[in-house]
Amino acid sequence: MGGFFGAVTADDNCVYDVFYGTDYHSHLGTRRAGIVMYGKKGFDRAIHNIENSPFRTKFADDVNSMSGHMGIGCISDYEPQPLMVRSHLGTYAITTVGKINNTDELLDLVYKNGHTHFLEMSGGDINATELVAAVINQSDSIVEGIRSVQDHIDGSMTVMLMTSKGIYAARDKLGRTPVALGKKEDGSRCISFESFAYLNLGYSHDRELGPGEVVFVSSDGVETVSAPRKKMKICSFLWVYYGYPCSSYEGVSVEQMRYNCGAMLAKRDHVTPDLVAGVPDSGTAHAIGYSNYSKIPFSRPFIKYTPTWPRSFMPVNQSQRNRIAKMKLIPVVELIKNKSLLMIDDSIVRGTQLRETTEFLYQSGAKEVHIRPACPPLLYGCKYLNFSRSTSEMELITRRVIAKREGENITDEILRSYSDPDSQNYKEMLEEISKMLCFTSLRYHRLDDMIESIGIDPECLCTYCWNGKE
Repeated sequence: MGGFFGAVTADDNCVYDVFYGTDYHSHLGTRRAGIVMYGKKGFDRAIHNIENSPFRTKFADDVNSMSGHMGIGCISDYEPQPLMVRSHLGTYAITTVGKINNTDELLDLVYKNGHTHFLEMSGGDINATELVAAVINQSDSIVEGIRSVQDHIDGSMTVMLMTSKGIYAARDKLGRTPVALGKKEDGSRCISFESFAYLNLGYSHDRELGPGEVVFVSSDGVETVSAPRKKMKICSFLWVYYGYPCSSYEGVSVEQMRYNCGAMLAKRDHVTPDLVAGVPDSGTAHAIGYSNYSKIPFSRPFIKYTPTWPRSFMPVNQSQRNRIAKMKLIPVVELIKNKSLLMIDDSIVRGTQLRETTEFLYQSGAKEVHIRPACPPLLYGCKYLNFSRSTSEMELITRRVIAKREGENITDEILRSYSDPDSQNYKEMLEEISKMLCFTSLRYHRLDDMIESIGIDPECLCTYCWNGKE
């Protein structure tokens, strides 16, 4: 995944706005980060690996030496960025959030039009942001180039691009990821993935970009240079999992949605545990909503050790991820021993970590462990965003169970039957998962309830990973 922040200020130096605004996106990635400033001395860029050190630590020296009246910054979970590009459109800095599924097709497009080469990253991959820049450079203007990116990319792509005159911000054509604008009374403006990231910096919320909308932000204000499109498919998982609790998307608070989600889980449930708890961090608000509705006490039977494990994303290596997940959670034995616990997690992907968490609760004396994921069973790998590290749909525990039951030839019709919460296949899949992961009981959030928890037009939501609908 990834996130970005940009600012154009009335002050001659907005580096600290960019620094802190970008830092507020650290929950979205842990591998690369960068800042580019523009001022009297031109462009000034810094990029660092942040796998072993937080953003603030890595960029502390840079921020004290950089300056400029505008700048952009990003957190990336994969490719190094922002990139500096020099082309017939001028010199600019660019950062992106998204996923490209048709890389070869785009390469053919730019090679045919005279682009000669790309720098390969480790593993032979091409930097997606460099490829986006190459597509932009095929056009006669930056705005035309951004529109071309939106039209040609299969997947999703949200872009922020800074020239010497101002910053272009373009939301993905179907609005799968958010872009928010903030403003100060002195005329300063900012652009942010997360809407909360600018509030402590003195900006007030202005508005969100529409799907496919492109704006140009400069010292003169905000100009829409490409109108928003009508169709939107914003990622529902923003509210369930990877969006930060303080943010809102399409006017819907993440924290409030999670309370709604927990309440609807409780409304359909039949068990009466002693305590309700959330798997930190994203499961906590869902658990509060469940507790408030059911009147079953909310508790924290284990605490996440944040001084040295502060961030939610994990290393790529699965065995290392499992070990870190276990080390991060410290039990409060007095709240576990001889208790019936109901645990809410944001989702179940592979099931490995949740099984270990459940075993850890039993070893600490729990009598029962009921699991309530805050979303439906994940049946499809996301084609549009890189928020999951799964490289194959067979890593999903649901797919492994279905393959065991149905064989290797799994059709869309078969998958539809397993996504229907009223079907026998769905019921038996849950029983098998519960048995595999040692749960006392398992009940997922229904898709219709989850959509109601968000509260916007269902046609505007992407639910592909649960029901396979494009």
